[in-house]
Amino acid sequence: MDVKTAFLNGELEEKNYIDQPNGFVTNGQEGKVCKLFQVPKTSSKKWHERFHRTLTSTGFVVNEANKYVYCQFGGGEGVILCLYVDNILIFGINLDIIKEVKDFCLITLR
Repeated sequence: MDVKTAFLNGELEEKNYIDQPNGFVTNGQEGKVCKLFQVPKTSSKKWHERFHRTLTSTGFVVNEANKYVYCQFGGGEGVILCLYVDNILIFGINLDIIKEVKDFCLITLR
């Protein structure tokens, strides 16, 4: 699955400002700056932190060999999620559980 809004709603903890871009300077406000609410360079890291926090809080465990692989097993069933940028591969043998995990990701990670 593809999380289309993964980088649109990053959660910044620090304040970031830039000079007004050329051609967009408002007359009489040349000395003002623009406040950034999202920083592209850190968006990927922030997205992974949010993904990690969301999954581990619901019982998923991070694979020791690869920090982008998460799994959850119980009752003879299991699900494995692999994160690659804003794409998630979901593996399992029970289609109902896979659909439940996919719906959960769509609701909580947008």
